Amino acid sequence: MVASIHWTVKHLEGFPRDDGNRYEIIEGVLHVTTTPSVEHQLICGRIHLGLGTWNKQTGSGEVLLALGVIFSEDNAVAPDLLWVSRARLPQLIGPDRHLHDAPELMIEVISPGRENERRDREIKLDLYSRRGVRECWIVDWVHRQGAVYRREEGALRLSATLQEADTLTSPLLPGFTCPLSELFAELPA
Repeated sequence: MVASIHWTVKHLEGFPRDDGNRYEIIEGVLHVTTTPSVEHQLICGRIHLGLGTWNKQTGSGEVLLALGVIFSEDNAVAPDLLWVSRARLPQLIGPDRHLHDAPELMIEVISPGRENERRDREIKLDLYSRRGVRECWIVDWVHRQGAVYRREEGALRLSATLQEADTLTSPLLPGFTCPLSELFAELPA
């Protein structure tokens, strides 16, 4: 019988930082993903631009790209984007300059493939729910849709499934709007 490793953030200290992979640990299981596609990065950039513009107007918080969030020694993830309120941000930053508690909003852009989809839609969503994230957006550029999960009765629950013609809004971000058609416009063929 082969003993499996229970991975922790200590294990990650020896990993290369510039090999094009993203390393995440969820419940002691190591998840490795490769460099995202052009479409993935375009969607992330467009969400960042839209949230950043809204954020600049309101001064409410910060939008961060692929920042490490360390919930515990065996739960360390890097969501594609996150939003944290200005009031909470200083409380979440640890000595290692990563976040150590749940920001209000986590955003995942799904890369093609069964394992990528399972990790974002099930494994990470479950972790975010248990750790107190208030809202999670999962954007699927292949199927041109988005899913919005909001905290209800102590857990993240599906609040809306949005199609390309729909507009994303959030009670966390008063006045913010994001037409999904703008996210998916002119993606490379």
